[in-house]
Amino acid sequence: MPRGQNAAPTVDQINKDRITLLSEQYWASYALQRRAFDRLVVDEIYIKELLGSNFNLRRIILLEFSQYLENFLWPNLNPDQCSPYHVISVCVMVNEKFRERVQPWDAIIAHPENFGKFLSRVMHLCLENDELSIKEQTILIMFLDHCFNSLELDIIRSQIQKIVGLTIWTNLTPERREFEFEKTPKFRKLWKLICKKDEKLDAEELQVTLFERTFLRKLADKFLHLIEHIQPVNNVNGQYPIETVIYTERFLELFNDIIVQLPTRRFFNVVLDDINFVVRCFLSSFTKSLTDNNENMEIDNTSISLGKKFRKDNEEEVQATTKTVNLFHKMLTNFEFYANFEINDTTGETLTHNELMEKHYDKVLQLQQAIFKHFREDMPTFPLQNIQTIDKRDLLRDEFDKLNDEQLKSIGASLQPPLLIKDRQLLMEVLILEHEQVQSHLEIINTLPLYPTEETIWDEDIVPTEFYNGETCLALPKLNLQFLTLHDYLLRNFHLFRLESTYEIRQDIEDSISRMKPWQNDATIMNDRNDQPHQQCIFGGWSRMAQPITNFTIVEVGKANIGESHPSRVRADVTLVLNTRKDIKREWEHLRKHDICFLITCKPSTKSGTAYDYRQGFIPQVGLTYVRGCEIEGMLNIDGKVIEEGVDEKPVMTGDTRTWRVWLDPNQYQADITATLDGSEDVYDTFNILMRRKPKENNFKAVLETIRDLMNTNAVVPDWLQDLILGYGDPASAHYTNMKNKIPTLDWNDTFLDVKHLRASFPDYKIRATEDDRSKHVPPFRLTFCDLRTKGEHAGEKLIILEPYKIPNRGPYPYNKPRQNTVRFTPTQIEGIKSGMQHGLTLIVGPPGTGKTDVAVQIISNIYHNYPDQRTLIVTHSNQALNQLFEKIMGLDVDERHLLRLGHGEEELETDKDFSRYGRVNYILKKRLELLEQVERLQKSLHVQGDLSYTCETAAYFYMYNVLSRWEEYLSKINQSNNNLDVLINGFPFKEFFSDLNHNLFHNTQTFEYNLDIAQGCFRYIQQIFTQLEEFRSFELMRNGSDRAKYLLVREAKIIAMTCTHAALKRHDLVKCGFKYDNILMEEAAQILEIETFIPLLLQTSDQQERNRLKRCIMIGDHHQLPPVIKNMAFQKYSNMEQALFTRLVRLGVPTIDLDAQGRARASLCSLYNWRYKNLGNLEHVLQQKEFKTTNAGFVYDYQLINVENFNDVGESEPIPYFYQNLAEAEYIVATYMYMRLLGYPAQKISILTTYNGQKFLIRDVLNKRCAQNPLLGLPMKVATVDKYQGQQNDYILLSLVRTKAVGHLRDVRRLVVAMSRARLGLFIFGRVNLFESCFELTPAFNILTKRPSKLYILPNETYPSVREEKRDQSIVHQATVMENMPQMADFVYKFYNQKMIAYQEKKRQEELSRYDPERDLPYDPLQPSIRAPEEPVTNENSTENPLSEQINLEKNVITEYIPSRQHQVSGTSFRHDPNIESSTIENLDDDDDDEDVYDPSKPTLFQKIQSQTSNTTEQKQTTPTNVTSNSTAPKKTQGDEVPTGASEDDLNKSAIFRSVFHQDTEMDTIPALDDDN
Repeated sequence: MPRGQNAAPTVDQINKDRITLLSEQYWASYALQRRAFDRLVVDEIYIKELLGSNFNLRRIILLEFSQYLENFLWPNLNPDQCSPYHVISVCVMVNEKFRERVQPWDAIIAHPENFGKFLSRVMHLCLENDELSIKEQTILIMFLDHCFNSLELDIIRSQIQKIVGLTIWTNLTPERREFEFEKTPKFRKLWKLICKKDEKLDAEELQVTLFERTFLRKLADKFLHLIEHIQPVNNVNGQYPIETVIYTERFLELFNDIIVQLPTRRFFNVVLDDINFVVRCFLSSFTKSLTDNNENMEIDNTSISLGKKFRKDNEEEVQATTKTVNLFHKMLTNFEFYANFEINDTTGETLTHNELMEKHYDKVLQLQQAIFKHFREDMPTFPLQNIQTIDKRDLLRDEFDKLNDEQLKSIGASLQPPLLIKDRQLLMEVLILEHEQVQSHLEIINTLPLYPTEETIWDEDIVPTEFYNGETCLALPKLNLQFLTLHDYLLRNFHLFRLESTYEIRQDIEDSISRMKPWQNDATIMNDRNDQPHQQCIFGGWSRMAQPITNFTIVEVGKANIGESHPSRVRADVTLVLNTRKDIKREWEHLRKHDICFLITCKPSTKSGTAYDYRQGFIPQVGLTYVRGCEIEGMLNIDGKVIEEGVDEKPVMTGDTRTWRVWLDPNQYQADITATLDGSEDVYDTFNILMRRKPKENNFKAVLETIRDLMNTNAVVPDWLQDLILGYGDPASAHYTNMKNKIPTLDWNDTFLDVKHLRASFPDYKIRATEDDRSKHVPPFRLTFCDLRTKGEHAGEKLIILEPYKIPNRGPYPYNKPRQNTVRFTPTQIEGIKSGMQHGLTLIVGPPGTGKTDVAVQIISNIYHNYPDQRTLIVTHSNQALNQLFEKIMGLDVDERHLLRLGHGEEELETDKDFSRYGRVNYILKKRLELLEQVERLQKSLHVQGDLSYTCETAAYFYMYNVLSRWEEYLSKINQSNNNLDVLINGFPFKEFFSDLNHNLFHNTQTFEYNLDIAQGCFRYIQQIFTQLEEFRSFELMRNGSDRAKYLLVREAKIIAMTCTHAALKRHDLVKCGFKYDNILMEEAAQILEIETFIPLLLQTSDQQERNRLKRCIMIGDHHQLPPVIKNMAFQKYSNMEQALFTRLVRLGVPTIDLDAQGRARASLCSLYNWRYKNLGNLEHVLQQKEFKTTNAGFVYDYQLINVENFNDVGESEPIPYFYQNLAEAEYIVATYMYMRLLGYPAQKISILTTYNGQKFLIRDVLNKRCAQNPLLGLPMKVATVDKYQGQQNDYILLSLVRTKAVGHLRDVRRLVVAMSRARLGLFIFGRVNLFESCFELTPAFNILTKRPSKLYILPNETYPSVREEKRDQSIVHQATVMENMPQMADFVYKFYNQKMIAYQEKKRQEELSRYDPERDLPYDPLQPSIRAPEEPVTNENSTENPLSEQINLEKNVITEYIPSRQHQVSGTSFRHDPNIESSTIENLDDDDDDEDVYDPSKPTLFQKIQSQTSNTTEQKQTTPTNVTSNSTAPKKTQGDEVPTGASEDDLNKSAIFRSVFHQDTEMDTIPALDDDN
């Protein structure tokens, strides 16, 4: 099936299919009576539906969707007696679940008893050649691969261990096994124990055991035999059956996945090396013929060819493609790389550069010794040469060619381990491979250009298209559970991040260049350098993000640094003529330093005037030849100098010509120049386009540089965390209970509201207080957990020792009182806070509405108070989450001088204070002046002479000699007075300083202790002044703002917040300035990419003992919601790049704290998603507060799934691939929204969500045409996709599911959970009920939804807000109006609107009549406008309760017309390229950020016409509104179009918008702005 083709069957196909009929008889969950299991049914389905259709994807999807595996195959499996068809059917279903990325092992885990024997059957079938086809063998290989990638499951891991354990060394030659035992003596002891156990086994058990031990070796031998003896199709060299090639690719994938995980690699890699697996693969006839064929073919890397088709004699089509050729070689190269990876397979430790060199030298030295001993006469100079001169492949081949076969065998046998190989070619290749110097992966990475080129960008095997469906394997690394070393971890992430960025760059290039329409110019010019004619390119269009280059010049090539082969830097000047609109010119001129641009060469062959066809290939149409990246240094001024960025404004440039100086990639430049010297074209003479990208999407180079820097430095991860990051060891090893440095006693500050709260938080503990007086048992508390003690009294007991204490008085002013926590945390939240305060790793799983942010803030506050010298780093995925967290921190008892917010987004904080670096510096400088003023006032109050408040230094002397001495003298007098109250009050030396209080400082009527506390508080207040001045003293000494900002970051700030993107971008700068931190807290951890989670752990250098000072790592997230966004489906599905580190740790079994009480939504709404979590319940206020107990006005139910049928025989539509829309659902949702607004619901409390971007644009269209210009309706708070709305909420959610043919990506349960959990009070879902209710993964939620009617039940007589309490009986249902379908709802809303308008008009007239004064006014005429006396004020008739009471005359005489979308015309987009029309291109409609989904009234696709106001309402009544558009005709009246009696023209105009759904063109297909994610 071609890539991108939709293989999913439709609902109609499912209902009519034979498989559905069989499922209803045998295994359907909804079948009332099932027939008994019949094995012949399994065989028949396999033969006819699977094998008979050549494993057609549609048939497989249909079987999997019908729950074939869960309800029929696995529960009835008998591994000893079932047929091979049954076994392969199970494998097919599991493979399909992996392809669909739904839970694959749930059915097997539910009945695990047969898995061991089943896996044994699979292994036996894998080795059978005669009975199974190559495609069936591929299915079995894929199943095995999925098993090896699911080692977190006990039932799988226990079986895999039997295959890859030490026992696999049974397959080694005795010489090789002895060599390995010499290297690792402990393995010899284990081997002897294994042999003893084998002696006790009976013959049958021993046979089973030996089969398991030899399985992988036999499988490898079978594969080698295949590729060494396979014959090409029709004897055409290099052309093989596509199924055979796919088998070889899947086989390499399996073996690669085995050796990239240390537990499965440790012993198996030795076996592969012993049989020389890699070398034999490269030397096989299959590989050689493919290589030869590949070399003889002219392969265009930029065109995607699906290959040629050949036919056998039996007319069977066999496909062979150049793509497959490249893919196999790339996979084999990747396998070779990991087979020789720089790791000690026994210990799992990374081999350093010195260890690698030593290992290499030992091998070459051993070879020299063997040759010197036996063949010194044949190779006299070889043993005596320097190693670096002989470890080259060509030289080694020349030397070995001098020897005959016997001599080569003798050399191989004399090495350790001995090479006992008979084939000369194989032996020679192995000898060369063992002894040649190979470039390390680090050296390869350091020489790799960071910018992608045209060869990478359009290579389908490396960067597949967006329509990857998971059927094929790719030459890509995978992010699974485990990694070999930290270098392997970084390497895989480096490649995937680079390729994901490449995919996004490709999209931008194709968009921009296609808009420019490059054409071939008929005029030919001569190239002065090589005198070769070439065609000059002209452009028939324009693009906002790309401009033609008028001149490109290399201006500097720096000398190479020592030890490097490439230039130190390369700079060039690029000149453009910006003859375009002012706003676009301004965007180009505002390119900043370090922005990334791309230099592009197009050599089109299309003639001038040729239209660009989006359905055809991109490269052939535009002639794209080269792509190179560059980094902006700055724009040049008229003198040719770079304009420096700074506070000063940039000089005003005249004319349209602008020149930028850019940095080129030195590695890429070196490679290009080398190719030019070899005769290739000079790339740098050909550039004719410069393309820029949006800043938000253009940070890939900085992140790649950060990863590369980490690989080149000795990145030290905390010892307690490293094994977990790599996926090894005890998953609970970093839990605080298993850490060596447990902290029994901690100050819990304001965490608990009272003792009752404390007792409820620790139900399993006994609590004893150090203070017997219960009246003193008030917060704050200091708690000692005896179970964390290793010695001493009560050590190990579940006992808490409670020590209440009083916060010291901080001063007499109201603002001196500490801010207190007001949240009554639940026991699980308290456990999360407790874990976060201890050393180690804390994982907190926070379902929607469970107070994740409150827990995070309390952890930070408690650490801040317990460890004042420690610094805490806060990292989140989004600026929005970071700002929410930061705002809550500011509300607790944390001194704001210790807070710092880095990165963009700080301006979005809802505070007037600036928490950026320079904002904090300014705050400190301002605070310093305020404190010095207080010092001056204190000096005057003490009558001390001199200028002592000028600097922090003089203030310090003043404190030491004048303030502290007086305080000590005062304390001495008090002690001598025997607690005399008069001495305490009258002798207080600072009474005059506190004279600005509006009350007496001391109280004569209170006790001595009470007044002493006041005196001590006053001195603490004074002391704090001088403490802060001492901290600010450094800022006083530094005169440079940059130095002050660095000092603030490194020393002053205690709580530093940033996004993960900022951390990745600025790691180099942070490390360089000496940034240090002790604790890290990550919010939204399940939404952060693996590498973007890892980098923040390493934003500091190691200490003197080469250790990471990180003490705590707190990660808070929800892996049951959507993961990080990966745009390319291949990287998301195949490479598992969407897996966050948080999710991987959960998969590994790291202990988690699952918050179990939500306080966001009604309990009934929570039931739609709480099944996905452990014991998720509701907080008390959800059950008690009025807003949760009252119903939703106008609706019978608080949630409903409303069935939406086709409208005009159309359900979902797909104007472009994967851009789904559903007009019926869009109209239904908008009609429901209008109904809610007419009842009085505030627009800001309603959000509209959908599962697809296409539907979002369609709903936006309908809203603009129905509501945008009507003040009574307006627009909802947000229209967004479910994916973009994650992390947000609203009271009422209207959700469109869009799909009517297949479930689509809502089948991902994580997306379902997000969709169901966004609403607080009301959720109304619009979709095709019979489609979604039959989906197995969605069953828990849709079983609840379908218990209620699938038609919308409304109560139009109610108004918002509702006063109706929730009713347990069904009496209200009988009073409801039932909406049968969308047209009925639209018609109802139209009439309902008219009724409201008529009622409002009547109310208005009655009010005017009541104001009529016969002595003052003219005789009253109800048809005339009201007449008021000149002095009579205009009453404000607005009402905040109901939007219908808004002032109508604001919209008088506005005719709102519905202009239907043109056929195949997209809303908000157009492919016309007119520079004079601002909205003529897709790129002018920026919709990359859903934060901008709140509509702008200036954007609607509506037309308005302001009519001149007339005073004769009689004429208005008699006049029918006409359409202002000449080509639009007024719709004919239908039964629902009657003119309401007494309605004005204004009323009619406003109601006209409701009629369009029945009379206008319903085709509203739209295409999104290209920045929008699907």
